[in-house]
Amino acid sequence: CEDWRDYYESNYEADFDEYYRLWRGIWDPADRERSSERSRIISPALQQAVESNVAELEEATFGRGKWFDIADDMNDPEKQDVQYLRNKLTEDFEQCKIRKAVAECLINAAVFGTGVGEIVIEEIKEMAPATQPIMDGQLQAVGVNITDRVVVKLKPVMPQNFLIDPVATSVDDAMGVAVDEFVSRHQVEILQEQGVYRDVYVGNAAPDTDLEPDQDITIYNDDKIRLTKYYGLVPRELLDSAVSDDDEEVVGDQGSESKYVEAVVVVANGGILLKAEANPYMMQDRPVVAFPWDVVPGRFWGRGVCEKGYNSQKALDTELRARIDALSLTIHPMMALDATRMPRGAKPEVRPGKMILTNGDPREVLQPFNFGQVSQITFAQAGALQQMVQQATGAVDSAGIAGQVNGEATAAGISMSLGAIIKRHKRTLINFQQSFLIPFVKKAAYRYMQFDPESYPVADYKFNASSTLGIIAREYEVTQLVQLLQTMQKDSPLYNTLIQSIIDNMNLSNREELLAAMQKAMQPNPQAQQMAQAAQQAQLQFQQSQTA
Repeated sequence: CEDWRDYYESNYEADFDEYYRLWRGIWDPADRERSSERSRIISPALQQAVESNVAELEEATFGRGKWFDIADDMNDPEKQDVQYLRNKLTEDFEQCKIRKAVAECLINAAVFGTGVGEIVIEEIKEMAPATQPIMDGQLQAVGVNITDRVVVKLKPVMPQNFLIDPVATSVDDAMGVAVDEFVSRHQVEILQEQGVYRDVYVGNAAPDTDLEPDQDITIYNDDKIRLTKYYGLVPRELLDSAVSDDDEEVVGDQGSESKYVEAVVVVANGGILLKAEANPYMMQDRPVVAFPWDVVPGRFWGRGVCEKGYNSQKALDTELRARIDALSLTIHPMMALDATRMPRGAKPEVRPGKMILTNGDPREVLQPFNFGQVSQITFAQAGALQQMVQQATGAVDSAGIAGQVNGEATAAGISMSLGAIIKRHKRTLINFQQSFLIPFVKKAAYRYMQFDPESYPVADYKFNASSTLGIIAREYEVTQLVQLLQTMQKDSPLYNTLIQSIIDNMNLSNREELLAAMQKAMQPNPQAQQMAQAAQQAQLQFQQSQTA
Protein backbone atom coordinates (compact mmCIF):
# COMPACT_ATOMS: atom_id res chain seq x y z
CA CYS A 1 0.00 0.00 0.00
CA GLU A 2 2.89 2.39 0.65
CA ASP A 3 4.18 1.85 -2.91
CA TRP A 4 0.68 2.44 -4.29
CA ARG A 5 0.41 5.70 -2.31
CA ASP A 6 3.76 6.87 -3.71
CA TYR A 7 2.49 6.20 -7.22
CA TYR A 8 -0.72 8.16 -6.54
CA GLU A 9 1.11 11.12 -5.00
CA SER A 10 3.59 11.26 -7.89
CA ASN A 11 1.01 11.22 -10.68
CA TYR A 12 -2.38 12.46 -9.44
CA GLU A 13 -2.28 14.25 -6.10
CA ALA A 14 -1.34 17.75 -7.31
CA ASP A 15 -3.90 17.68 -10.15
CA PHE A 16 -6.70 16.43 -7.91
CA ASP A 17 -5.96 19.12 -5.31
CA GLU A 18 -6.23 21.80 -7.99
CA TYR A 19 -9.49 20.36 -9.37
CA TYR A 20 -10.90 20.43 -5.82
CA ARG A 21 -9.90 24.10 -5.36
CA LEU A 22 -11.41 25.14 -8.70
CA TRP A 23 -14.67 23.37 -7.83
CA ARG A 24 -14.85 24.90 -4.36
CA GLY A 25 -13.69 28.35 -5.52
CA ILE A 26 -10.67 28.38 -3.17
CA TRP A 27 -7.70 30.54 -4.22
CA ASP A 28 -4.14 29.31 -3.80
CA PRO A 29 -0.83 31.05 -4.67
CA ALA A 30 0.11 28.06 -6.83
CA ASP A 31 -2.84 28.79 -9.15
CA ARG A 32 -1.40 32.12 -10.40
CA GLU A 33 -0.76 32.40 -14.11
CA ARG A 34 1.21 35.71 -13.88
CA SER A 35 3.68 36.72 -11.18
CA SER A 36 2.14 40.23 -11.09
CA GLU A 37 -1.38 38.88 -10.56
CA ARG A 38 -3.14 40.43 -7.56
CA SER A 39 -6.80 39.53 -7.98
CA ARG A 40 -8.00 36.25 -6.45
CA ILE A 41 -11.33 35.84 -8.23
CA ILE A 42 -12.28 32.35 -9.48
CA SER A 43 -14.99 32.12 -12.12
CA PRO A 44 -17.98 29.91 -11.22
CA ALA A 45 -18.11 28.39 -14.73
CA LEU A 46 -16.53 25.07 -13.71
CA GLN A 47 -18.61 24.90 -10.52
CA GLN A 48 -21.76 25.33 -12.59
CA ALA A 49 -20.57 22.64 -15.04
CA VAL A 50 -19.99 20.12 -12.24
CA GLU A 51 -23.33 20.79 -10.58
CA SER A 52 -25.22 20.74 -13.89
CA ASN A 53 -23.74 17.37 -14.94
CA VAL A 54 -24.23 15.79 -11.51
CA ALA A 55 -27.80 17.09 -11.26
CA GLU A 56 -28.62 15.64 -14.69
CA LEU A 57 -27.32 12.20 -13.67
CA GLU A 58 -29.09 12.35 -10.29
CA GLU A 59 -32.35 13.27 -11.98
CA ALA A 60 -31.93 10.46 -14.51
CA THR A 61 -31.21 7.94 -11.75
CA PHE A 62 -33.54 8.95 -8.93
CA GLY A 63 -36.07 11.24 -10.62
CA ARG A 64 -38.72 8.53 -10.99
CA GLY A 65 -38.51 7.26 -7.42
CA LYS A 66 -37.84 3.63 -8.43
CA TRP A 67 -34.17 3.49 -9.43
CA PHE A 68 -33.54 -0.25 -9.72
CA ASP A 69 -35.59 -3.24 -10.76
CA ILE A 70 -35.40 -7.02 -10.54
CA ALA A 71 -35.99 -9.21 -13.57
CA ASP A 72 -39.04 -11.48 -13.21
CA ASP A 73 -38.31 -15.07 -12.27
CA MET A 74 -39.83 -17.49 -14.79
CA ASN A 75 -40.29 -20.15 -12.08
CA ASP A 76 -42.52 -17.86 -10.02
CA PRO A 77 -45.65 -16.90 -11.99
CA GLU A 78 -46.96 -14.85 -9.06
CA LYS A 79 -43.76 -12.76 -8.86
CA GLN A 80 -44.36 -12.38 -5.13
CA ASP A 81 -40.77 -12.91 -4.01
CA VAL A 82 -39.48 -10.47 -6.65
CA GLN A 83 -41.95 -7.80 -5.57
CA TYR A 84 -41.16 -8.43 -1.89
CA LEU A 85 -37.39 -8.25 -2.45
CA ARG A 86 -37.70 -5.02 -4.47
CA ASN A 87 -39.83 -3.34 -1.81
CA LYS A 88 -37.64 -4.58 1.04
CA LEU A 89 -34.42 -3.42 -0.62
CA THR A 90 -35.96 -0.04 -1.45
CA GLU A 91 -37.10 0.40 2.15
CA ASP A 92 -33.68 -0.49 3.59
CA PHE A 93 -31.86 1.70 1.07
CA GLU A 94 -34.11 4.59 2.06
CA GLN A 95 -33.40 4.00 5.74
CA CYS A 96 -29.61 3.90 5.19
CA LYS A 97 -29.61 7.08 3.04
CA ILE A 98 -28.15 5.30 0.01
CA ARG A 99 -29.34 8.02 -2.38
CA LYS A 100 -27.34 10.67 -0.50
CA ALA A 101 -24.21 8.49 -0.57
CA VAL A 102 -24.58 7.78 -4.31
CA ALA A 103 -24.97 11.53 -4.95
CA GLU A 104 -21.70 12.17 -3.09
CA CYS A 105 -19.94 9.51 -5.18
CA LEU A 106 -21.26 11.25 -8.31
CA ILE A 107 -19.80 14.58 -7.18
CA ASN A 108 -16.42 12.92 -6.49
CA ALA A 109 -16.52 11.38 -9.97
CA ALA A 110 -17.33 14.71 -11.63
CA VAL A 111 -14.57 16.57 -9.75
CA PHE A 112 -11.78 13.99 -9.63
CA GLY A 113 -12.74 11.67 -12.50
CA THR A 114 -13.58 8.54 -10.48
CA GLY A 115 -16.29 7.84 -7.90
CA VAL A 116 -15.48 5.22 -5.28
CA GLY A 117 -17.79 3.76 -2.62
CA GLU A 118 -17.15 1.23 0.14
CA ILE A 119 -19.95 -1.17 1.09
CA VAL A 120 -20.10 -1.29 4.88
CA ILE A 121 -22.07 -3.77 7.01
CA GLU A 122 -23.28 -2.57 10.39
CA GLU A 123 -25.20 -4.19 13.21
CA ILE A 124 -27.76 -1.72 14.52
CA LYS A 125 -30.45 -1.72 17.15
CA GLU A 126 -33.72 -0.83 15.47
CA MET A 127 -36.04 0.96 17.87
CA ALA A 128 -39.79 1.40 17.41
CA PRO A 129 -42.32 2.88 19.87
CA ALA A 130 -44.87 0.31 21.05
CA THR A 131 -47.51 -0.35 23.69
CA GLN A 132 -48.04 -3.46 25.78
CA PRO A 133 -51.09 -4.37 27.92
CA ILE A 134 -50.44 -4.94 31.61
CA MET A 135 -52.63 -5.84 34.62
CA ASP A 136 -54.88 -8.07 32.51
CA GLY A 137 -55.38 -5.37 29.90
CA GLN A 138 -56.52 -2.66 32.31
CA LEU A 139 -53.49 -0.46 31.56
CA GLN A 140 -51.23 0.14 28.59
CA ALA A 141 -47.47 0.31 29.11
CA VAL A 142 -45.70 2.61 26.64
CA GLY A 143 -42.18 1.65 25.68
CA VAL A 144 -39.77 0.77 22.88
CA ASN A 145 -39.27 -2.45 20.94
CA ILE A 146 -35.59 -3.06 20.19
CA THR A 147 -34.53 -5.51 17.48
CA ASP A 148 -30.97 -6.29 16.38
CA ARG A 149 -30.48 -6.39 12.63
CA VAL A 150 -27.83 -6.01 9.95
CA VAL A 151 -27.87 -3.10 7.49
CA VAL A 152 -25.74 -2.39 4.43
CA LYS A 153 -24.49 1.16 3.92
CA LEU A 154 -22.55 2.88 1.16
CA LYS A 155 -19.62 5.01 2.28
CA PRO A 156 -18.18 7.44 -0.31
CA VAL A 157 -14.37 7.39 -0.49
CA MET A 158 -12.26 10.39 -1.52
CA PRO A 159 -9.47 9.63 -4.03
CA GLN A 160 -6.69 10.46 -1.55
CA ASN A 161 -8.12 7.79 0.77
CA PHE A 162 -8.27 5.07 -1.90
CA LEU A 163 -5.32 2.94 -2.96
CA ILE A 164 -5.30 0.48 -5.86
CA ASP A 165 -2.82 -1.59 -7.78
CA PRO A 166 -1.33 0.91 -10.32
CA VAL A 167 -1.54 -1.46 -13.31
CA ALA A 168 -5.20 -2.41 -12.69
CA THR A 169 -8.09 -0.84 -14.58
CA SER A 170 -10.90 -1.94 -12.24
CA VAL A 171 -11.45 -3.07 -8.65
CA ASP A 172 -11.89 -6.73 -9.63
CA ASP A 173 -8.75 -6.86 -11.79
CA ALA A 174 -6.46 -5.43 -9.10
CA MET A 175 -4.39 -7.50 -6.73
CA GLY A 176 -6.22 -5.58 -4.04
CA VAL A 177 -7.63 -2.23 -3.00
CA ALA A 178 -7.33 -0.34 0.25
CA VAL A 179 -9.22 2.41 2.05
CA ASP A 180 -6.68 4.49 4.00
CA GLU A 181 -8.25 7.17 6.17
CA PHE A 182 -8.46 8.73 9.61
CA VAL A 183 -11.30 7.58 11.89
CA SER A 184 -12.32 8.58 15.38
CA ARG A 185 -10.81 6.58 18.21
CA HIS A 186 -14.20 5.59 19.64
CA GLN A 187 -15.14 3.73 16.43
CA VAL A 188 -12.14 1.40 16.77
CA GLU A 189 -12.66 0.95 20.52
CA ILE A 190 -16.33 -0.02 20.05
CA LEU A 191 -15.38 -2.64 17.44
CA GLN A 192 -12.68 -3.94 19.79
CA GLU A 193 -15.29 -4.33 22.53
CA GLN A 194 -17.55 -6.26 20.14
CA GLY A 195 -14.70 -8.61 19.23
CA VAL A 196 -14.48 -7.53 15.58
CA TYR A 197 -10.95 -6.12 16.03
CA ARG A 198 -8.16 -7.51 18.17
CA ASP A 199 -7.88 -6.06 21.65
CA VAL A 200 -4.46 -4.42 21.25
CA TYR A 201 -3.11 -1.00 22.13
CA VAL A 202 -3.43 1.30 19.11
CA GLY A 203 -1.96 4.66 20.18
CA ASN A 204 -2.28 7.92 18.24
CA ALA A 205 -1.86 8.43 14.52
CA ALA A 206 0.92 10.58 13.13
CA PRO A 207 -0.46 13.70 11.40
CA ASP A 208 -0.70 13.48 7.62
CA THR A 209 -2.40 16.35 5.80
CA ASP A 210 -2.50 14.40 2.52
CA LEU A 211 -5.28 12.15 3.86
CA GLU A 212 -7.56 14.98 4.97
CA PRO A 213 -10.69 15.65 2.89
CA ASP A 214 -10.04 19.42 2.85
CA GLN A 215 -6.43 20.53 2.43
CA ASP A 216 -7.06 24.20 3.30
CA ILE A 217 -8.34 24.06 6.88
CA THR A 218 -6.56 23.65 10.18
CA ILE A 219 -6.17 19.96 10.95
CA TYR A 220 -7.36 18.41 14.23
CA ASN A 221 -4.80 15.82 15.35
CA ASP A 222 -6.20 14.42 18.62
CA ASP A 223 -8.12 11.14 19.12
CA LYS A 224 -7.60 9.99 15.53
CA ILE A 225 -6.49 6.62 14.25
CA ARG A 226 -5.22 5.96 10.75
CA LEU A 227 -7.12 2.89 9.60
CA THR A 228 -6.04 0.98 6.49
CA LYS A 229 -8.63 -1.56 5.31
CA TYR A 230 -7.25 -3.84 2.60
CA TYR A 231 -9.50 -6.02 0.43
CA GLY A 232 -7.72 -8.35 -1.96
CA LEU A 233 -5.24 -11.15 -2.42
CA VAL A 234 -2.61 -11.82 0.25
CA PRO A 235 0.02 -14.61 0.49
CA ARG A 236 -1.55 -17.62 2.16
CA GLU A 237 1.41 -18.20 4.50
CA LEU A 238 1.17 -14.66 5.89
CA LEU A 239 -2.55 -15.03 6.54
CA ASP A 240 -1.98 -18.46 8.14
CA SER A 241 0.61 -17.06 10.52
CA ALA A 242 -1.60 -14.08 11.40
CA VAL A 243 -4.71 -16.17 12.01
CA SER A 244 -2.87 -18.96 13.89
CA ASP A 245 -2.40 -16.54 16.77
CA ASP A 246 -6.18 -16.59 17.23
CA ASP A 247 -6.45 -20.38 16.71
CA GLU A 248 -8.74 -20.03 13.74
CA GLU A 249 -8.77 -21.89 10.46
CA VAL A 250 -8.15 -20.18 7.16
CA VAL A 251 -10.73 -21.00 4.52
CA GLY A 252 -9.88 -19.80 1.04
CA ASP A 253 -11.86 -20.04 -2.17
CA GLN A 254 -8.80 -20.71 -4.35
CA GLY A 255 -7.98 -24.05 -2.72
CA SER A 256 -4.86 -25.08 -0.84
CA GLU A 257 -2.77 -25.25 -4.02
CA SER A 258 -3.00 -21.48 -4.62
CA LYS A 259 -0.35 -19.16 -3.28
CA TYR A 260 -2.84 -16.33 -2.73
CA VAL A 261 -6.09 -16.14 -0.83
CA GLU A 262 -8.77 -13.44 -0.95
CA ALA A 263 -8.74 -11.72 2.45
CA VAL A 264 -9.77 -8.72 4.50
CA VAL A 265 -6.96 -7.09 6.50
CA VAL A 266 -7.30 -4.07 8.80
CA VAL A 267 -4.17 -2.26 10.03
CA ALA A 268 -4.08 0.70 12.43
CA ASN A 269 -1.46 3.49 12.34
CA GLY A 270 0.64 1.73 9.71
CA GLY A 271 1.73 -1.32 11.70
CA ILE A 272 -0.77 -2.63 14.27
CA LEU A 273 -2.80 -5.58 12.98
CA LEU A 274 -6.43 -5.30 14.06
CA LYS A 275 -8.02 -7.94 11.84
CA ALA A 276 -6.99 -10.53 9.27
CA GLU A 277 -9.33 -13.15 7.88
CA ALA A 278 -10.26 -14.82 4.63
CA ASN A 279 -12.99 -13.10 2.64
CA PRO A 280 -16.17 -13.74 4.69
CA TYR A 281 -18.68 -12.90 1.94
CA MET A 282 -20.48 -15.79 0.27
CA MET A 283 -19.91 -14.47 -3.26
CA GLN A 284 -16.18 -13.82 -2.54
CA ASP A 285 -16.53 -10.27 -3.90
CA ARG A 286 -14.75 -7.14 -2.73
CA PRO A 287 -16.90 -4.60 -0.87
CA VAL A 288 -15.83 -1.70 -3.11
CA VAL A 289 -17.53 -0.26 -6.19
CA ALA A 290 -16.00 2.39 -8.45
CA PHE A 291 -16.72 4.00 -11.80
CA PRO A 292 -14.92 6.57 -13.99
CA TRP A 293 -16.91 9.60 -15.14
CA ASP A 294 -15.29 9.23 -18.54
CA VAL A 295 -13.11 6.23 -19.34
CA VAL A 296 -9.40 6.74 -19.97
CA PRO A 297 -8.22 3.58 -21.80
CA GLY A 298 -5.85 1.44 -19.77
CA ARG A 299 -6.19 3.49 -16.57
CA PHE A 300 -8.27 3.15 -13.43
CA TRP A 301 -8.57 6.87 -12.74
CA GLY A 302 -11.03 8.45 -15.16
CA ARG A 303 -11.54 11.90 -16.64
CA GLY A 304 -13.96 14.14 -14.81
CA VAL A 305 -15.72 17.40 -15.57
CA CYS A 306 -12.97 19.48 -13.92
CA GLU A 307 -10.29 17.86 -16.08
CA LYS A 308 -12.33 18.47 -19.24
CA GLY A 309 -12.88 22.15 -18.51
CA TYR A 310 -9.54 22.82 -16.80
CA ASN A 311 -7.79 24.78 -19.57
CA SER A 312 -10.84 26.89 -20.40
CA GLN A 313 -11.40 27.66 -16.71
CA LYS A 314 -7.76 28.71 -16.19
CA ALA A 315 -7.90 30.98 -19.25
CA LEU A 316 -11.18 32.51 -18.04
CA ASP A 317 -9.76 33.14 -14.55
CA THR A 318 -6.64 34.76 -16.04
CA GLU A 319 -8.78 37.01 -18.25
CA LEU A 320 -11.00 38.13 -15.35
CA ARG A 321 -8.06 38.71 -12.99
CA ALA A 322 -6.16 40.73 -15.58
CA ARG A 323 -9.23 42.92 -16.10
CA ILE A 324 -9.72 43.47 -12.37
CA ASP A 325 -6.02 44.28 -11.92
CA ALA A 326 -6.28 46.80 -14.76
CA LEU A 327 -9.39 48.36 -13.19
CA SER A 328 -7.40 49.30 -10.09
CA LEU A 329 -5.11 51.44 -12.29
CA THR A 330 -7.86 53.09 -14.33
CA ILE A 331 -10.65 53.73 -11.80
CA HIS A 332 -8.82 55.23 -8.83
CA PRO A 333 -7.70 58.89 -9.34
CA MET A 334 -3.99 59.61 -9.51
CA MET A 335 -2.13 62.93 -9.64
CA ALA A 336 1.14 63.85 -11.37
CA LEU A 337 2.95 66.81 -9.71
CA ASP A 338 6.15 68.84 -9.81
CA ALA A 339 7.93 67.81 -6.63
CA THR A 340 10.24 70.89 -6.70
CA ARG A 341 7.29 73.29 -6.43
CA MET A 342 5.51 71.59 -3.51
CA PRO A 343 5.90 73.07 0.01
CA ARG A 344 8.19 71.20 2.39
CA GLY A 345 6.32 68.51 4.36
CA ALA A 346 3.22 68.58 2.14
CA LYS A 347 1.27 65.30 1.85
CA PRO A 348 0.42 64.74 -1.83
CA GLU A 349 -2.82 62.81 -1.40
CA VAL A 350 -6.19 63.24 -3.15
CA ARG A 351 -9.47 63.26 -1.25
CA PRO A 352 -12.71 65.30 -1.31
CA GLY A 353 -12.39 68.74 0.34
CA LYS A 354 -8.59 68.63 0.64
CA MET A 355 -6.64 71.83 -0.12
CA ILE A 356 -3.29 71.33 -1.85
CA LEU A 357 -0.71 74.10 -1.44
CA THR A 358 1.63 74.76 -4.39
CA ASN A 359 4.43 77.22 -5.11
CA GLY A 360 3.06 78.74 -8.29
CA ASP A 361 0.12 78.16 -10.58
CA PRO A 362 -1.58 74.85 -9.60
CA ARG A 363 -2.36 74.19 -13.27
CA GLU A 364 1.38 74.01 -13.92
CA VAL A 365 2.26 72.03 -10.78
CA LEU A 366 -0.63 69.50 -10.62
CA GLN A 367 -2.09 67.36 -13.37
CA PRO A 368 -4.61 64.46 -13.22
CA PHE A 369 -3.06 61.25 -14.46
CA ASN A 370 -4.43 57.84 -15.51
CA PHE A 371 -3.41 54.81 -17.53
CA GLY A 372 -6.25 55.00 -20.03
CA GLN A 373 -9.34 52.79 -20.17
CA VAL A 374 -9.75 49.03 -19.92
CA SER A 375 -10.35 47.54 -23.34
CA GLN A 376 -13.94 46.43 -23.95
CA ILE A 377 -12.75 43.38 -25.88
CA THR A 378 -12.16 41.53 -22.60
CA PHE A 379 -15.95 41.27 -22.17
CA ALA A 380 -16.25 39.39 -25.44
CA GLN A 381 -13.24 37.23 -24.60
CA ALA A 382 -14.70 36.29 -21.21
CA GLY A 383 -18.00 35.32 -22.87
CA ALA A 384 -16.19 33.18 -25.44
CA LEU A 385 -14.17 31.44 -22.73
CA GLN A 386 -17.38 30.74 -20.80
CA GLN A 387 -18.75 29.02 -23.92
CA MET A 388 -15.52 27.03 -24.17
CA VAL A 389 -16.06 25.71 -20.62
CA GLN A 390 -19.59 24.61 -21.58
CA GLN A 391 -18.34 23.11 -24.82
CA ALA A 392 -15.64 21.12 -23.00
CA THR A 393 -17.88 19.85 -20.21
CA GLY A 394 -21.25 19.46 -21.97
CA ALA A 395 -23.00 21.53 -19.29
CA VAL A 396 -25.98 23.70 -20.15
CA ASP A 397 -27.35 26.40 -17.86
CA SER A 398 -29.96 29.12 -18.24
CA ALA A 399 -27.65 31.07 -20.55
CA GLY A 400 -27.35 28.02 -22.74
CA ILE A 401 -25.21 27.82 -25.85
CA ALA A 402 -25.48 31.25 -27.40
CA GLY A 403 -27.85 31.39 -30.34
CA GLN A 404 -28.78 27.70 -30.19
CA VAL A 405 -30.62 26.80 -26.99
CA ASN A 406 -31.70 30.19 -25.65
CA GLY A 407 -34.42 31.00 -28.15
CA GLU A 408 -32.44 32.56 -30.99
CA ALA A 409 -32.56 29.46 -33.15
CA THR A 410 -35.17 27.41 -34.97
CA ALA A 411 -36.72 24.23 -33.56
CA ALA A 412 -34.43 22.13 -35.75
CA GLY A 413 -31.35 23.95 -34.42
CA ILE A 414 -32.46 23.44 -30.83
CA SER A 415 -33.09 19.74 -31.50
CA MET A 416 -29.61 19.28 -33.00
CA SER A 417 -27.83 21.07 -30.14
CA LEU A 418 -29.84 19.31 -27.41
CA GLY A 419 -29.32 15.96 -29.12
CA ALA A 420 -25.54 16.41 -28.90
CA ILE A 421 -25.78 17.33 -25.21
CA ILE A 422 -28.04 14.38 -24.37
CA LYS A 423 -25.65 11.98 -26.12
CA ARG A 424 -22.83 12.96 -23.77
CA HIS A 425 -25.02 12.58 -20.68
CA LYS A 426 -26.14 9.12 -21.80
CA ARG A 427 -22.54 7.93 -22.14
CA THR A 428 -21.80 8.81 -18.55
CA LEU A 429 -25.17 7.48 -17.35
CA ILE A 430 -24.65 4.03 -18.89
CA ASN A 431 -21.10 3.91 -17.53
CA PHE A 432 -22.38 4.82 -14.05
CA GLN A 433 -25.14 2.20 -14.14
CA GLN A 434 -23.04 -0.72 -15.34
CA SER A 435 -19.91 -0.03 -13.28
CA PHE A 436 -21.38 1.37 -10.05
CA LEU A 437 -25.13 1.27 -9.51
CA ILE A 438 -26.00 -2.31 -10.48
CA PRO A 439 -22.87 -3.86 -8.86
CA PHE A 440 -23.73 -2.01 -5.64
CA VAL A 441 -27.36 -3.24 -5.62
CA LYS A 442 -26.15 -6.81 -6.31
CA LYS A 443 -23.54 -6.78 -3.55
CA ALA A 444 -25.94 -5.19 -1.07
CA ALA A 445 -28.60 -7.83 -1.84
CA TYR A 446 -26.06 -10.65 -1.45
CA ARG A 447 -24.99 -9.32 1.94
CA TYR A 448 -28.57 -9.03 3.11
CA MET A 449 -29.21 -12.61 1.93
CA GLN A 450 -26.12 -13.84 3.80
CA PHE A 451 -26.49 -11.95 7.08
CA ASP A 452 -30.28 -11.49 7.24
CA PRO A 453 -31.75 -14.58 5.52
CA GLU A 454 -34.96 -14.38 7.55
CA SER A 455 -35.95 -11.12 5.85
CA TYR A 456 -34.49 -11.72 2.40
CA PRO A 457 -35.30 -14.71 0.14
CA VAL A 458 -32.09 -16.34 -1.08
CA ALA A 459 -32.15 -16.88 -4.85
CA ASP A 460 -30.30 -15.85 -8.00
CA TYR A 461 -31.97 -12.61 -9.07
CA LYS A 462 -31.11 -10.45 -12.05
CA PHE A 463 -30.92 -6.76 -11.22
CA ASN A 464 -31.17 -3.91 -13.70
CA ALA A 465 -31.30 -0.12 -13.46
CA SER A 466 -34.55 1.77 -13.86
CA SER A 467 -32.67 4.98 -14.63
CA THR A 468 -34.19 6.88 -17.51
CA LEU A 469 -33.54 10.12 -19.29
CA GLY A 470 -32.41 13.20 -17.43
CA ILE A 471 -34.61 16.24 -17.12
CA ILE A 472 -33.16 17.97 -20.23
CA ALA A 473 -33.76 14.87 -22.32
CA ARG A 474 -37.26 14.41 -20.89
CA GLU A 475 -38.29 17.98 -21.69
CA TYR A 476 -36.89 17.58 -25.19
CA GLU A 477 -38.84 14.33 -25.64
CA VAL A 478 -42.07 15.88 -24.30
CA THR A 479 -41.75 18.68 -26.88
CA GLN A 480 -41.42 16.15 -29.69
CA LEU A 481 -44.41 14.13 -28.43
CA VAL A 482 -46.58 17.27 -28.20
CA GLN A 483 -45.68 18.17 -31.79
CA LEU A 484 -46.61 14.64 -32.87
CA LEU A 485 -49.87 14.84 -30.92
CA GLN A 486 -50.94 17.94 -32.84
CA THR A 487 -50.91 16.01 -36.13
CA MET A 488 -53.25 13.26 -34.87
CA GLN A 489 -57.03 13.01 -34.57
CA LYS A 490 -58.56 12.44 -31.12
CA ASP A 491 -60.30 9.26 -32.24
CA SER A 492 -56.98 7.71 -33.34
CA PRO A 493 -56.01 4.56 -31.38
CA LEU A 494 -52.54 6.05 -30.73
CA TYR A 495 -53.87 9.33 -29.27
CA ASN A 496 -54.31 8.03 -25.70
CA THR A 497 -50.99 6.20 -25.85
CA LEU A 498 -49.18 9.43 -26.76
CA ILE A 499 -50.86 11.34 -23.93
CA GLN A 500 -49.80 8.57 -21.57
CA SER A 501 -46.18 8.88 -22.79
CA ILE A 502 -46.25 12.67 -22.27
CA ILE A 503 -47.52 12.33 -18.69
CA ASP A 504 -44.95 9.60 -18.02
CA ASN A 505 -42.11 11.88 -19.10
CA MET A 506 -43.28 14.94 -17.15
CA ASN A 507 -41.97 15.61 -13.66
CA LEU A 508 -45.38 15.79 -11.96
CA SER A 509 -45.97 15.07 -8.29
CA ASN A 510 -49.14 13.05 -9.02
CA ARG A 511 -47.89 11.32 -12.15
CA GLU A 512 -48.73 7.82 -10.93
CA GLU A 513 -52.32 8.80 -10.09
CA LEU A 514 -52.81 10.40 -13.50
CA LEU A 515 -51.49 7.33 -15.29
CA ALA A 516 -53.71 5.03 -13.21
CA ALA A 517 -56.77 7.20 -13.93
CA MET A 518 -55.97 7.18 -17.66
CA GLN A 519 -55.62 3.41 -17.75
CA LYS A 520 -58.89 3.04 -15.86
CA ALA A 521 -60.64 5.41 -18.31
CA MET A 522 -59.26 3.46 -21.27
CA GLN A 523 -60.73 0.19 -20.00
CA PRO A 524 -64.12 -0.63 -21.59
CA ASN A 525 -67.30 -0.18 -19.54
CA PRO A 526 -69.19 -3.54 -19.29
CA GLN A 527 -72.64 -1.87 -19.21
CA ALA A 528 -71.81 0.25 -22.25
CA GLN A 529 -70.61 -2.86 -24.07
CA GLN A 530 -73.82 -4.75 -23.27
CA MET A 531 -75.97 -1.82 -24.42
CA ALA A 532 -73.96 -1.55 -27.64
CA GLN A 533 -74.35 -5.27 -28.29
CA ALA A 534 -78.11 -5.11 -27.61
CA ALA A 535 -78.50 -2.17 -29.98
CA GLN A 536 -76.49 -3.98 -32.63
CA GLN A 537 -78.65 -7.12 -32.30
CA ALA A 538 -81.87 -5.06 -32.50
CA GLN A 539 -80.61 -3.35 -35.65
CA LEU A 540 -79.69 -6.70 -37.17
CA GLN A 541 -83.14 -8.18 -36.35
CA PHE A 542 -84.86 -5.13 -37.85
CA GLN A 543 -82.89 -5.52 -41.07
CA GLN A 544 -83.64 -9.23 -41.23
CA SER A 545 -87.40 -8.58 -40.73
CA GLN A 546 -87.36 -5.97 -43.50
CA THR A 547 -85.58 -8.41 -45.80
CA ALA A 548 -88.17 -11.11 -45.01
